[in-house]
Amino acid sequence: MIKKLLALAIATSMLSIGFVATAADKGPHDSAIKGRQAMFQTYSFNMGILGAMAKEKVEYDADKASEAAANLLAAANFGQSAMWPAGSDNSDPANGRTRALPEIWSTYPAVVEKGDALKKAAAVLAEQAGGGLGALQGAMGGVGKSCKGCHDDFRAEKK
Repeated sequence: MIKKLLALAIATSMLSIGFVATAADKGPHDSAIKGRQAMFQTYSFNMGILGAMAKEKVEYDADKASEAAANLLAAANFGQSAMWPAGSDNSDPANGRTRALPEIWSTYPAVVEKGDALKKAAAVLAEQAGGGLGALQGAMGGVGKSCKGCHDDFRAEKK
């Protein structure tokens, strides 16, 4: 009975959050911006697990490392075309809060190359993450480098 009530409470909460988030959309690209930010939150969450292990802040766990790396790889391979409509950058005040710079759309081939670099690095990480702390640590750099490449070129600094 308690499990059913808990499940009902969670489901109701999730529906309420979804309604509030949808009701708050005002700009023409807010939904796309929220979609890509959710994807980046997925990257961040899983990189946080892996980074804490790699830096030995938490004990290495092969199963958790493998799962987090597989999640990162899956998220890196999301179809993203609907998340990046032209004009969904930070130069339009009608858009929701975003740090995406307009250069993303004017240098499109470079963005694709950087996305491909993330996919390749995440694939290596997924192969190595469960193979011991040293293997995890050795594979983290490629992912970090690919993330930094996009952040440096296509993301505005926090205000």
